[in-house]
Amino acid sequence: MLLVACMLMLVAGSAVAARPAASIPAEKLVQPADWAARVKDGSSAGTLMLHVGFRTMFDQAHIPGSEYAGPGNSGAGLQVLRERVAGLQKDTPILIYCGCCPWDRCPNMAGAYDALVELGFTHVQAMIIENNFGADWVEKGYPTARTE
Repeated sequence: MLLVACMLMLVAGSAVAARPAASIPAEKLVQPADWAARVKDGSSAGTLMLHVGFRTMFDQAHIPGSEYAGPGNSGAGLQVLRERVAGLQKDTPILIYCGCCPWDRCPNMAGAYDALVELGFTHVQAMIIENNFGADWVEKGYPTARTE
């Protein structure tokens, strides 16, 4: 039964082969403290901030002004991401973040990053969240919003 369920998921295209988040180029990474400072001083306003993790996490706590864009580890999530950026200029500054788990095990970041680069976006950055969003953002007192 489990084998059948796994095969159905693969046929439906719901699973995406995950590369490690650590495969994102170092020059494209942003530290939470640096981004929090930009959120506080308003200099992040020109950047499209996209949460590419799981919906429940986004609803509980996210960066003010950021939008939910589907988990980067599934075909359906990447479709949400593609639809969100459709029609944008390719030089639009974009920051993606997740924080579901430790950076080296995050299943969402590399898929989302790769999708944006494959679409031709040239100013994509990724926030490196070492542990999780709660520990590395919320508990540090950085600006946080909740979905109402």
